[in-house]
Amino acid sequence: MSALEPGSFLADLTRAEREDLESRGRVRAFDRGATLFVEGEDPGWVAVLLKGRVKAFSYREQGGEALLAVRGPGALLGEVAAIDGLPRSASVAALEPVRALAVTADEFMAFLQTHGRVSIVIMRMLCQRWRDADRKRAEFGMFDATGRVAQRLVELAERFGVPYERRSGPGAGGQSVRITLNLSQDELAGWVGASREAVSKALRTLRAHGWIETGRRRLIVHDLQALRRHAR
Repeated sequence: MSALEPGSFLADLTRAEREDLESRGRVRAFDRGATLFVEGEDPGWVAVLLKGRVKAFSYREQGGEALLAVRGPGALLGEVAAIDGLPRSASVAALEPVRALAVTADEFMAFLQTHGRVSIVIMRMLCQRWRDADRKRAEFGMFDATGRVAQRLVELAERFGVPYERRSGPGAGGQSVRITLNLSQDELAGWVGASREAVSKALRTLRAHGWIETGRRRLIVHDLQALRRHAR
């Protein structure tokens, strides 16, 4: 199992709760690009990520994807549809090879009835997601595309960044952050609610400032504080 994201669903379970949940499901593997859930389908099962990262998204009426969230190890997926019994509100696809614990909706509900504390964990998790969604909606009226791209890069660096030593150029030897999650420009555009062209322009602006470096399947943040200031 990969290191769990701090504050994730699985990380907040006790050992006994985790063992009971694991006994109710089975581990499934998904290749990069594979679909776990499809928007509008019946909620037959929930997933708990054990390894790898996924994206939750909806299809836009005018075409393309609206990226809603990126989830990592420890995340619970599909729980809302399992709880309310309504069709899934978003699709989920693997951004890299994924292993997940698959639990049927009936077994998941039985698990919650057995462990009342876990329902509180889920309530807090959902409240956090709703607050995050409200904050992102507010961003659309407060920031231009460059500001929103900077905000998402800060989030990616904080969640999926590893130290990177700059070996050449200005600031060589300084500590930078390499983002280990590879999102395409189309996916980033769907996340910030802008066109691919606007995101490409925003990345060029941030590169010109020397705050980031991009390459083939590579994104390095050289000045995280500057990005944070620009994203405020």
